[in-house]
Amino acid sequence: MSNRLKLIADFTLGDPSGFALGTAATLGEEIGVAPSAIIRFAKHFGYSGFSEMQAVFRDELQASSTPYQDRIRNLEKSGAARDTAEMTERFVEAGIASLREMQRTTSVEKIEAAALLLAEARIVHVLAQKRTFTAATYLTYNLARLDVPANLLDGIGGTLTQQMAMVGPEDTVVAISFSPGAEETEEAFNRARAIGARTIAITDQARAPYINADCWFQISEASVDGFRSLNATISLALILAIRAGTLCSKQLSTED
Repeated sequence: MSNRLKLIADFTLGDPSGFALGTAATLGEEIGVAPSAIIRFAKHFGYSGFSEMQAVFRDELQASSTPYQDRIRNLEKSGAARDTAEMTERFVEAGIASLREMQRTTSVEKIEAAALLLAEARIVHVLAQKRTFTAATYLTYNLARLDVPANLLDGIGGTLTQQMAMVGPEDTVVAISFSPGAEETEEAFNRARAIGARTIAITDQARAPYINADCWFQISEASVDGFRSLNATISLALILAIRAGTLCSKQLSTED
């Protein structure tokens, strides 16, 4: 990738909403490249042009910002909200698609590397807000059950800054963040890296700062009229917890 395309990539990762809403001309001016470079950037990733690539970003932006009542109305228009059988089928199929996509794109080697970071940590701190908080809770729960020391950084009562004081360089911090993301999660993740802790990120987009983690996963959760479950994310959390628990058990057996 040329330097100009890298500039565009950095902008896109840092401001996906801006990329979704701008034109090739305005984006080029803001980034400092010619509009034709924006088009080349899209083609570099297999799109026919800028418009096709931008449509993906716009769909993601719309899905993340549409009020829930509007999403319900979209379901009603399709008939799914009135038909339990159809709604069930659509959500089940979306979940299956998400799991298959995770299986296709997530290598065993990456899972093993992440599990090792969890197993070797003094304490695993799990960080998430909003929609991904469920996955963070589930990961913490399973790690603790498998005797892997784990702590949920829930930030309850606005105490996330104080909770981060417990994180040390011999720990591993897992951040789970999906678009549009929580500012608190991003700030805590950056602080963990500054402290020297090892980091694992689970995100739905390749964006900063999470791509700078020691190990990061990009998970695509299929959408049904703007509603997304966490099938793949929670499955990955369980896989990581079980593998980390297995590695910890082997380490204890070796020490004995």
